[in-house]
Amino acid sequence: MSTQTVLRSTTMTSPVGELTVVASSAGVRAVLWPLDGPDRVRLTEVESSGGSDAGIATDRRDEILAAAVDQLEDYFRGERTAFDVPLDAHGTGFQLDAWRALQTIAFGTTISYGEQADRMGDKRKARAVGAANGRNPISIIVPCHRVVGSTGALTGFAGGMDAKRWLLDHESRVAGHTLV
Repeated sequence: MSTQTVLRSTTMTSPVGELTVVASSAGVRAVLWPLDGPDRVRLTEVESSGGSDAGIATDRRDEILAAAVDQLEDYFRGERTAFDVPLDAHGTGFQLDAWRALQTIAFGTTISYGEQADRMGDKRKARAVGAANGRNPISIIVPCHRVVGSTGALTGFAGGMDAKRWLLDHESRVAGHTLV
């Protein structure tokens, strides 16, 4: 008999739209956008009531969810530039490496996919890095929005280009300089 991980979720209003925060007992598993499709972030380990009613339980009192929402709200108010809520990202080894590299990009700065790949040890893997970033389940907290094209142009983003522009402009304002 396999054990399923209980995932809990809550939603929050933000300047970039309603976000759904999903957590396990180990940490934040996802920050999802309103139009996220089920294939971008797969949340296959869900609470099971013992019958066929498997799903993600909504729980606004959960400590990890509450901390994540508080930290995101602080970020959107310009009062937080780094997150320290526990994370529970699931992906391939390469994806996890790419997402760890994202967490090293300083607030208020951007890098290219090639630079991220170089930081990971192989600049030739820029496209693979882009694909891994596209599967980043923990948007904003794991800042894939800080990665831009080699010319500095904004490129794809799960939350949409308007959200990516807003996040970069927000960080620029808070950091006191222009990013892109």
